[in-house]
Amino acid sequence: MAIMGTFAFEEDFLAAAKNLTSSGFDNISLLSPLPLEEAQEVLGLGKSPVRHYSLAGAIFGAISGFAMAVATSLVFILPTGGRAIITIPPFLIITYEMTILFGVLFTLVGFHFISGLPAWSDRPYLSSASVDKFVVVVEGADGEQAARAETIIRDAGADEVRHVEDGQ
Repeated sequence: MAIMGTFAFEEDFLAAAKNLTSSGFDNISLLSPLPLEEAQEVLGLGKSPVRHYSLAGAIFGAISGFAMAVATSLVFILPTGGRAIITIPPFLIITYEMTILFGVLFTLVGFHFISGLPAWSDRPYLSSASVDKFVVVVEGADGEQAARAETIIRDAGADEVRHVEDGQ
């Protein structure tokens, strides 16, 4: 079961989220029609770990691109005018391209992994949260916890409080 509170004002919405967090509720979702840095602070969200995937992909791409160029030049040796078989400047082109390619691919995979996509279960959602309402959702609250969450949300000035069953 989930408790969903709808707010018209940002201040009330953030106050409810802060009170719920300080009361020990940890499965809170905040839906807002505009980005709010304060909401991220309330939920304790920091920098996204997707950047680590990007860095790992870029490093992997650079190493694999350079290794591919070296391996190709060693397999198909073509000595020309006494020059070295393995030369750095021409290999930097494929190294750069592979760095970008794998950096982007790892970023996409990391984003999907971190964000939980695809979503295998439905989460409570209210379409007006994309237009003009702020919504606080407390998931997994039953019995006494649900009553306490509902009281906190109502005391913060919610316009409407709903009980949402799983799968709705």
